[in-house]
Amino acid sequence: MKQMISPTRLFTIGLALLFGHVSAVLAQNDSTFTLNAQLLVAARQSDVEGVKKSLERGALPNSRNRQGKTALFMSIEKNQLEIFNMMLNAGADVNLPSLEKVTPLIAASYSGNADMVSLLIAKGAKLEEEDRLHKSALVYAAGMGHDKVVDLLLNAGALVDAAYADGLTPLMWAAGQGHAETVRLLLAKGAKKSLKDDRGLTAMDMAKEAGHTQIVNLLQ
Repeated sequence: MKQMISPTRLFTIGLALLFGHVSAVLAQNDSTFTLNAQLLVAARQSDVEGVKKSLERGALPNSRNRQGKTALFMSIEKNQLEIFNMMLNAGADVNLPSLEKVTPLIAASYSGNADMVSLLIAKGAKLEEEDRLHKSALVYAAGMGHDKVVDLLLNAGALVDAAYADGLTPLMWAAGQGHAETVRLLLAKGAKKSLKDDRGLTAMDMAKEAGHTQIVNLLQ
């Protein structure tokens, strides 16, 4: 006979998950929620012990939620390096994107987490993948001024002048956002300052538009 769970019991379990007590649920309730769901909830709650127990009991490391996000992806969003490493060791796919086509490398580059970026690259993360906005990890890192991440990506082989939508290059993005050190780094890595976007504008033109005099001087 199929075991029925009382409404009171379900309510208690729901509260435990809501307030991040995934470990407590796992300790006594393997049959209520799937292991995959438990893993994703634990990752979202930054519950290290919950993630560990879910994996030990057979949760699939590449399980995804409704947004297409894996536990690895959520560990990047939460800046949770311990869970991040746990998922890598469990065999999580470093190139599995969300429904918005955001890969773990793009997410880590956007947030500027150099340690995670380095580990993802070492695990074979694809450097030139683009999200739905046609932006790569390098474009986001340059646009946010995350110089250490930019350096890691370029040293790993990312294309310094690869353009995304509207023909904008990482150099143009960094120049328009006012990141002088990033501009210097990109130039040192061979970025071409003469390239133009679909409007016919160069990186220097964009720096001028935004009033970034220091960067204009760098690009002259």
